[in-house]
Amino acid sequence: MMKRKQTITRQCQSLVAGLALVLVSCQPSVKLSPDNIDAVLADMTTDEKITLVVGAGNETFTGYGNTKKIVPGAAGTTSPIERLGITPSVLTDGPAGLRIDTLREGDDKRYYHTGFPIGTALACTWNLPLMYQVGDAIGNEAHEYGLDLIFAPGMNLHRDPLGGRNFEYYSEDPYVTGKMAAAFVKGIQANGVGATLKHYAVNNQETNRKDVDVRIGQRALRELYLRPFEIAVKEAKPWSVMSAYNSINGQQCMESRNLLTTILRRDWGFDGMVVSDWAAPGWRDSGKEMWAGNDLLAPGTPEQREEIRQALRDGKLNEADLDSCARRMLHFITRTPRFNHYAFSNNPDLKAHAQQSLQAAEEAVVLLENKNQTLPFEPTIKRVGMFGMASYNFLAVGTGSGNVKTPHTTNLEEGFAHVGIATNQKLAARYKKVLRDTLSKRANDPLGYSAIPEMDIPEEAILASADSDDAAIITIGRSCGEGADRNAFTDYQLSTLEHTIINKVCKAFHAQGKKVVVVLNVSGVVEVASWKEQPDAVVLSWLLGQEGGDAVCRILKGEVCPSGRLTMTFPVAYEDCNTHDNFPYDFHGPKAIGNYKKIPRNPALKNVHFVDYKEGVHVGYRYFDTFGRKVSYPFGYGLSYTHFAYSDSKVKAKDDGTYEVTVTVTNKGTCAGKEVVQLYAPVRDIKHQLVGFAKTNLLKPGQSQILSMVITPRDLSYFDEAQQAWVVAKGEYRLEVAANSRDVRQQLSLTLSEEKVLDKVHGKL
Repeated sequence: MMKRKQTITRQCQSLVAGLALVLVSCQPSVKLSPDNIDAVLADMTTDEKITLVVGAGNETFTGYGNTKKIVPGAAGTTSPIERLGITPSVLTDGPAGLRIDTLREGDDKRYYHTGFPIGTALACTWNLPLMYQVGDAIGNEAHEYGLDLIFAPGMNLHRDPLGGRNFEYYSEDPYVTGKMAAAFVKGIQANGVGATLKHYAVNNQETNRKDVDVRIGQRALRELYLRPFEIAVKEAKPWSVMSAYNSINGQQCMESRNLLTTILRRDWGFDGMVVSDWAAPGWRDSGKEMWAGNDLLAPGTPEQREEIRQALRDGKLNEADLDSCARRMLHFITRTPRFNHYAFSNNPDLKAHAQQSLQAAEEAVVLLENKNQTLPFEPTIKRVGMFGMASYNFLAVGTGSGNVKTPHTTNLEEGFAHVGIATNQKLAARYKKVLRDTLSKRANDPLGYSAIPEMDIPEEAILASADSDDAAIITIGRSCGEGADRNAFTDYQLSTLEHTIINKVCKAFHAQGKKVVVVLNVSGVVEVASWKEQPDAVVLSWLLGQEGGDAVCRILKGEVCPSGRLTMTFPVAYEDCNTHDNFPYDFHGPKAIGNYKKIPRNPALKNVHFVDYKEGVHVGYRYFDTFGRKVSYPFGYGLSYTHFAYSDSKVKAKDDGTYEVTVTVTNKGTCAGKEVVQLYAPVRDIKHQLVGFAKTNLLKPGQSQILSMVITPRDLSYFDEAQQAWVVAKGEYRLEVAANSRDVRQQLSLTLSEEKVLDKVHGKL
């Protein structure tokens, strides 16, 4: 009986709301423009405001039909209100390129979009102008396909090598993350479409990502996990920030007013709109999310609208708070191309963008090993034998929200053909048969998206290749996607079969005096210490987008000199990481935690319902370098085909309170190349942290360039929890001008005569 009364009550409330809308629609309406936002807000009914702040979901609206069909495959839309001239806005995923459908109902045309390298690979370019150009290309495609907002860049830190979504993110370091993200955002927004910083904040694991509570100290929170968002907000002024699923110290991010209003808006000056991460009601409280400062609840459901109405009736949400969210939504909408009647072409310059993707891919490749100048290949290398399923199924992009439906994906076989090197076709036929058989069973899993299980190759085939081919390529593949963290055994470590293939191929080819190159076509850090001495060269390609095969082969051939540098540390073993005891996958057993999804929402299970960030600020190189731990490859590492000399380093105080560091870089080798210079400084109990970087132009042999890096007092500061402020300690700072965190080329001294309190903060989580 009670349920029936509640149903009748809701029906009456809906009828009253509907009658109110009818009455309002009969009155003259103020049509939205950038100059009359407050007037439109004053003219809106409460129900219209609620409609505006909840996404359109899969609903149909008068004048627009089903909003999901405006741009098929887009992540969602905002809700239009026709009487006020409020148009829908189309939202899309896009950290490595747009994620929309290529096919449209009743249309034979293919609406392709460019696949760029994954976020980790883009960061390894250390090239801010290049990041801007990639963002510009993606923004242009969004503009020409009728999209208004891109959910990118992803900029959570690589706290642990097993983070399932690390591939979308840039680095273990907040400075390089913030700077690269800012350049990317500026490029996107140069096209008049918006970018979204995500996932705010501390979204560093996928296991139980909607429920996990991150327990973290204020210093680590501010210095590491909030810092990249702060940099990007202040430098790039993004249109949007996406609030994260997880909780921080017991408070759900989407319901945290301190996080979304006090810190983001008051402390940092953010003036855009906040959109929630994708999830339906149930475990969420829509009224609290509005109160906290979420302006758009996505993807949007009728239940969320009713929750907001109920929160208003119960007094848990004030109309003024709803007005604040609605006002920010109106401001956002007036900036969008759709509102401004842009006549999009549906025809971006995909050919030009493919070239941009290729350039980014070439600069993202990191040369890890190159014994006796194995690379670039000598002109005598005419044909190679390619081993490993990924040689033929070269992985281009991630899955989930990081997926891109590219017009093509260039594999290594095609790449070698383009640079004039033949491949062993008998060997290729063995792999291609297995590849075809496997893909035929995966109708919805296209080539280039997911790794194919490795194939055992008969020893006679290896020996035959060693007899007839000039060199060997072994490609190790690891795909990636959101929703699950990586496994220490199957993702991080190489399998027994992969170890066997490396061992057998190296033995056979070395017996003939021939070289072996391992290509790591991977989504994240893998174990290398146990096998890296066997091959003659190791090339880290990451997932390089649609032009990846061409980029790798141009580097192997020597048409491009590698200039990528690591933005994370490669440990010797996973358990060497300072985070491994506080991450979901126990190293001593695959998925040892069992099926966490069946465990009630009760903060009881460590690393599933809660995770302790006991390592504090000592993450990545901040840990390994401070405590002198051995690593396989340090942060910032990468080899080149040439070598560079650093000279004449100087530091100079500027009138604006900043410090300029200059250094002359000279190409001392025999081929043209680019160098990445990194600047480190000690901060409190951390041996050193990155405070600046710059990349040279392409320098010919003998050519020099003066690089300039500007550091601010804030770059040298630490977060003092007692004062709730950023503080610069007095004393002498040894600045390190370096090629990586463990290869210091020159040192400079900077003395600060007094301690300074720079910025007091207000929000405390």
